[in-house]
Amino acid sequence: MRFRYRLLVLLLVSSIFMFSCQALSVAPIPSPTTEPSAPIVTPTIEEVIIEPQEALDPQVTEIPVVINEFLPENVLVDIYEQSNPGVVAIQVLTDSGNGLGSGFVIDKDGHIITNYHVVEGVTEVEVDFPTGYKTRGEVIGTDTDSDLAVVKVDTPPEQLHPLPLGDSSQIRVGETVVAIGSPFRFNGTMTTGIISSLGRTLDSLRTAPGGSYFTAGDIIQTDAAINPGNSGGPLLNLMGEVIGVNRAIETYNINAESDPLNSGIGFAIAINTVKRVVPSLISEGKFDYPYLGISSLPEINLLQQEALGLAQANGAYVTSVTPDSPADDAGIRGGSEETDIFNLYAGGDLITAIDGQEIMTFSDLLSYLIQEKSPGDIVTFTILRGEQEIQLELVLGKRP
Repeated sequence: MRFRYRLLVLLLVSSIFMFSCQALSVAPIPSPTTEPSAPIVTPTIEEVIIEPQEALDPQVTEIPVVINEFLPENVLVDIYEQSNPGVVAIQVLTDSGNGLGSGFVIDKDGHIITNYHVVEGVTEVEVDFPTGYKTRGEVIGTDTDSDLAVVKVDTPPEQLHPLPLGDSSQIRVGETVVAIGSPFRFNGTMTTGIISSLGRTLDSLRTAPGGSYFTAGDIIQTDAAINPGNSGGPLLNLMGEVIGVNRAIETYNINAESDPLNSGIGFAIAINTVKRVVPSLISEGKFDYPYLGISSLPEINLLQQEALGLAQANGAYVTSVTPDSPADDAGIRGGSEETDIFNLYAGGDLITAIDGQEIMTFSDLLSYLIQEKSPGDIVTFTILRGEQEIQLELVLGKRP
C-alpha cells in the first residue's frame, strides 16, 4: 500500500500518522536582514559535449548533447556553512509523547517558519539552534491549508541568521536543490537532489464543505532525501535561497518502527506561497484564502475526455459545485449525467482560462488563485460548455 506522510516527527509514544495537504494570498515578506558573510561562489562548470552517432533515420538531424560535470563540492560546503546557522530543530512536547521537526529563521525579529503539522495542537515548543542554544518558542500563526506555521522566539540577536527567500516562479525542473533539517533526530543534516516536477497538488489539512478536503496547489516535487524530522525545513537552490518548505513524502517504505522512509518522491511548499501567507500569519495569526466552491478532476485522460464528450483534454473539468458558493452564484455547472465510468458525470463546465491565463490542469487554476488573488476579487473564467465557449465573471469568496 502507498502512503503519503507528514515528515514531522519521530513520536516516541505514538506512531507516525498518514498525511496529505494545501494553499493561497497577502503582502510579500520583506527581504530578510542577514549578517554580513562571504557570498556563495557560483561555480564555473565545464561542459562535456557528447557527439551524436549516425542517426537511424537520415531525415532526423541530431545535435550534440551538452551535460555538466559534477558540481564542485566546495559550492555545497559553502551553501551548508552559510545556511545551516539559520536552520533549527523544533521539539514538540505533549502528553502523548514528544516529536521533532525542522524550521528556519526568516528575520531578525525571531520569526521561524515550520509546518503546521509539526506544531499541531500545541502553543509552545522548544527551538534548538545549531550553536547549542535552546529556547522556548510561541506558535503565533497557523495555516492548515498550506500546512504552514510561524513560531516566535525571544533570543539573543547573534543566534538569529535569517535565510534569504528566493522566487519559486523562476525555478525549473532539473535544477539542483539542497534540503537541510533533522531527519530521525540527526540535526543539521544536508541532502541534495533535483527539482523533479512543479505544480503538484496535495490535500489540505482543512475540511471543505461536504466532508472532503481543500486542495493545496503549487507544490514542488523533489528527489532530495527527506524523512521524518525534515518537515518544516528549507529546500534551497544553489544560491543559498529558500525556494520551498519541505512538507511530505510519498512512499511504500517503512522501517521496523513503522516510520516512513524516503523513496525519492518528496514535496515542498513553494516559497512564493509562503511569502503570501506568512505576513498575515505574523500580523493576524491566520490567512484567508479565496474560495470558488468547485470540485475538479486533477487532470483529464483520454478515456475521461471521451466519456465526458469534451472537445479537449486540457482544462479543469468541474465535477461538482457547492450550493450557495461563489461558483454556484456565477452559474458554473458541475457534472450530472451518468457515463460509462463509475462516479464520473458528464455535463460539467470545462474551465480553460482565468483572466486570460490558460488553464491546462486544476493545479494551474489553484496556483493562479494562490499567487494572484484574494477574497473579494473579481475573476473572469473562459468556459467550454458543450461546444459553446462562454465568459463568466465571479466574485471570489473566503474559504469557510
